[in-house]
Amino acid sequence: MIPLRDANPTRRAPVVTLGLVIACCAVFAVELAILVQGGDEALAAFVENHGVVPAQLAAALAAGEWLSPPVLDVFTSMFLHAGWLHLLGNMLYLWIFGNNVEDRMGRLLFVGFYLLGGIAAVAGQLIVDPTSEIPMIGASGAISAALGAYLVLFPHARIQSLVFLGFFYQLIAVPAILVLGFWFVLQVIDGLGSLGAATGVEGGVAFFAHIGGFVMGAVLALPLRMRSPGGMG
Repeated sequence: MIPLRDANPTRRAPVVTLGLVIACCAVFAVELAILVQGGDEALAAFVENHGVVPAQLAAALAAGEWLSPPVLDVFTSMFLHAGWLHLLGNMLYLWIFGNNVEDRMGRLLFVGFYLLGGIAAVAGQLIVDPTSEIPMIGASGAISAALGAYLVLFPHARIQSLVFLGFFYQLIAVPAILVLGFWFVLQVIDGLGSLGAATGVEGGVAFFAHIGGFVMGAVLALPLRMRSPGGMG
């Protein structure tokens, strides 16, 4: 099930969401330039320097080095992506679900919310695998927070989704609670299945980052839901 768009109009232009999309695309263009100019080794070094390496982050936190590079990498890692599919998939989810969350929260609050979601995502993966030397990159953890908030704020909003039925597919308008609930259950199943599994030198999907971001987003959205329970679909 792949969401394509939602039938949930916003009241104002999603400036922050659009800015995040542009920023991620701009950073990806920098990655491509590094790859062209310096090759795979230069790009790997760039990712190593600006992605989150759990082992380094755990050591920095244990030493109380709160403004050290491993800690600051938590924020820079949110704008890095491993390839076109990684980038486009994340930007699709951010645009579909982030604009309504921004509209509901307000622009300034959404900025803080997005960053907290990214921090929660890193924390979720760090708790599970604090000794990993593989860099974590991508906006998916912070975007997962937007998914969690969307589920709480707009559970009945209709999401136009591409649903695969064997070799066939169909466009169906599905309630957000089903689309995002299904997505979250998959993250939990895959996350539990990945425990103890070797991911190799190139790493894999940080499922517990998705879970951590999603849970944080849902929890932070609860007060907004309770303030106006009748105003949200």
